[in-house]
Amino acid sequence: MDKAVEPVAITCRDGVVLAGHFWPFAGADSAGTVIVNAATGVLARYYHRYARFLAEQGFDAITYDYRGIGLSRPHDIRRCGYRWREWGSQDFEAVLQYAGQRRPGRPLFVVGHSIGGFLPGFAGNAASIDRMLTVGAQYAYWPDYAHGRRLRLLWRWHVLMPLLTAICGYFPGRRLGWLEDLPAGIALEWSFRRRRVEDSHPRRERGEVLARFAAVSAPILAVTASDDEFGTVPAVRRALAYYSSSAATAVRLLPQDYGLSEIGHFSLFHDRHRAGFWRDTLAWLRDGVNPWPHRRFETKG
Repeated sequence: MDKAVEPVAITCRDGVVLAGHFWPFAGADSAGTVIVNAATGVLARYYHRYARFLAEQGFDAITYDYRGIGLSRPHDIRRCGYRWREWGSQDFEAVLQYAGQRRPGRPLFVVGHSIGGFLPGFAGNAASIDRMLTVGAQYAYWPDYAHGRRLRLLWRWHVLMPLLTAICGYFPGRRLGWLEDLPAGIALEWSFRRRRVEDSHPRRERGEVLARFAAVSAPILAVTASDDEFGTVPAVRRALAYYSSSAATAVRLLPQDYGLSEIGHFSLFHDRHRAGFWRDTLAWLRDGVNPWPHRRFETKG
C-alpha cells in the first residue's frame, strides 16, 4: 500500500469504530474529498485502486469498511446485531462528518456502488454532500432484478441466504465464495426487502426516513450497465425516487462503449477501467458534467 495512505479509525455516534483509509492528494489543495461507499459484502480494499487514482487526479479520498465487514468486523459476528440501515444512519454519517472535519471548507463528494449509492439518504448530515456519483445503485427489491436472471437471484439471495443465516447465525458468504460474511441483521434485511424501503422500519420511524432522503439536495449522476443484473433501469429509478430534492441524471452504459463483451454489476471498479470509466467519472466529480449524455434515460418510468 502507498506510503502516503493513512489508516484511519472513525467512531460512530453509537460507539462502533470503523476502519478505513485516507488517500490524500499530494498537491497543495485538493478539488475536494471523495467518500467511496462499497457494495454489500464487498471489502473496502476492492476500491483502493480507484481511491489511489482519485488522489492522483487531485482529490482526497476515503475508503472504509462498514460495521460487520472486513477491517470493521467484530470478533464475534454472530452477536453484533447490526442492521443494513445502520451503514447509512451511523457509518456513512460518521465518515461524512470525518471528511468535513479533515478537510474543512472543501467540497464533499460521494461515489456509491450498489447499496453504497443509497445509504447516504439514511444519514442525518447528508445535506452537506455537494455531488454524488452512484454505480448500479439500488436496494435489492427482487422484482427489479434482470428478467432472465431473476429466479436464480431470488433463490440465492432471498431463499438460500436467509436459510443459511438462520442456521449459522450469520451469512457465511466467504465460505460460499459469493460475498464476504454478513451479520444476520444485514443479510435478513436484504432478503426480506419490501417494495418500499421505509416499510422495513418501525412505523414511527418511517416519516423520518423519508425526510432524511428528501433533505439530500446534491446533484446525482446515476450510472448502471446494460448487463447489470441488480442495477436495472427499474431498480435505479426506484432508488432515485427517494432523493426527491436532488437533480438526478441517469445513464445506462453498454459494454461496447468500452470495447468489452460484458460489464455486469461489479467490474467498473476494477483497474482495467482506469483509462476509460474511471477517467470519465472525473468530468462529473470535478465539474458536474455528464460524460455520457448519449446514454441518458429518464429517471421516471
